[in-house]
Amino acid sequence: MDLYFEFTNGMNEICPLYLSNFQPTIHIPISKQSALSFKSRNSDSNRASKMDSLPVEVIGNILSHLSSARDVLSASATCRKFLSAFKSHLLSLSFTSRSFPLSLSTRQLEILITQTIFQTTGGLQSLSISIDSCHEFSAAPVIAWLMYTRSSLKTLIYNARTNPNVNILERIGRQKLERLDLDHNVITGVEPSYQRFNALKCLSLRHVIISALDLNLLVKSCPKIESLTLDGLEIVTADSQSTMDLVSQTLKYFCAKSIGVDKILLEAENLETLFLNALNLDLFELIGKGTLKNLTIDDVSVTQLEMGDNSTLNLEIVDVSNFTIIWPKFYHTINRAVNLKKLRIWGVIFDEEDEIVDSEAIAVSFPNLLHLSLSYELRDGLLSYSLRGDSRLENVNVLELGWSVISEHFGPWVFGMIERCPNLKKLVIHGVLSEAKTREERQMLAAFTSFIVRLMRRYEHVDVMFEYE
Repeated sequence: MDLYFEFTNGMNEICPLYLSNFQPTIHIPISKQSALSFKSRNSDSNRASKMDSLPVEVIGNILSHLSSARDVLSASATCRKFLSAFKSHLLSLSFTSRSFPLSLSTRQLEILITQTIFQTTGGLQSLSISIDSCHEFSAAPVIAWLMYTRSSLKTLIYNARTNPNVNILERIGRQKLERLDLDHNVITGVEPSYQRFNALKCLSLRHVIISALDLNLLVKSCPKIESLTLDGLEIVTADSQSTMDLVSQTLKYFCAKSIGVDKILLEAENLETLFLNALNLDLFELIGKGTLKNLTIDDVSVTQLEMGDNSTLNLEIVDVSNFTIIWPKFYHTINRAVNLKKLRIWGVIFDEEDEIVDSEAIAVSFPNLLHLSLSYELRDGLLSYSLRGDSRLENVNVLELGWSVISEHFGPWVFGMIERCPNLKKLVIHGVLSEAKTREERQMLAAFTSFIVRLMRRYEHVDVMFEYE
């Protein structure tokens, strides 16, 4: 049985604006267990006395850690002290569609958010609004929320459709804001001399429409930015060949995903993590100073990958998957990373038929490697080249090997790779098993199974695991 927290005449302290703007009662369901828990605390004299001894500031801090605004409202309705903490000492509010009844109209949701925010007088530091696409807010209440909180907000997460569009950058406070996440928004007319975000460290733009010039200016207007995530952006450019050019001296983390540009030029001398995903590029160029530690490339097609001789010197993790690769050129890009700890080349397609990952080169170039993962098609006649040389992977203790289409070369390849790893502790075999198999495929799988059994007897100290799709 659902219990309800009602915005009615009995709750004038919490929602005075509601009563004057909307007549029907808004019902917010509260779980029975939650309601009984609140009631139990009020009826228990010992617990009540302990709660009374808590400073109202501490209660406000506790309310700030609740996951949704609905829970905050429910708790604030239990007693005057909680209500006072909500009004004067609340630091964080989060509104999500799933926290409120589906029956709420967009107008009701706007009123509810407005009244809740306007009841806080202690200076909200974090505001999160994530609303499903079935709701489309009007501009006036959104501007009111941003203007009311602009002097105190340190974190703003805004994921809601607005009609007409509200240029969030023009409305938010710029002196204290440290994190800004925007989704489904249009950004225009960035002016660095005016819109300067002196404290912003984390910027995330998803499904945002912005010009290449405005994006460049926005990054420049954040002198302390450390993390930049760009996902599903619609980049507006004047040229037929679109280029995204970014420069930052403080950026440490950069993620680019599903962006429709031809070229990305990134100058970031302190970059530590680079993540590229779902991109189709003519050129990606990184200008750095050897601070990069983590390089992840997934589902990317790039004609020219330029990272400079010094940008990859201190790499510790390289993870490349679902990528058309020119192995000699890519190897030349990373081969000076002597401190590399983890290398993953997975599901890659070689640009030339006679290309293959050279395990000898890996052993020589990466003496500190601990975790090695390889999965690619083993073509006829190239196995011996893959296993040539006798250099050992002395420090590798985890080895992952996989196939997408099993062949007769897979077993000997596994054996050859294990032989190179004298201190191996764990072997993980990844494979793809289709429902319909030919007689030849079944025979190869049976032969490989027998081979692995013999291998496990020989290397009893190695923990062998299998993961099949």
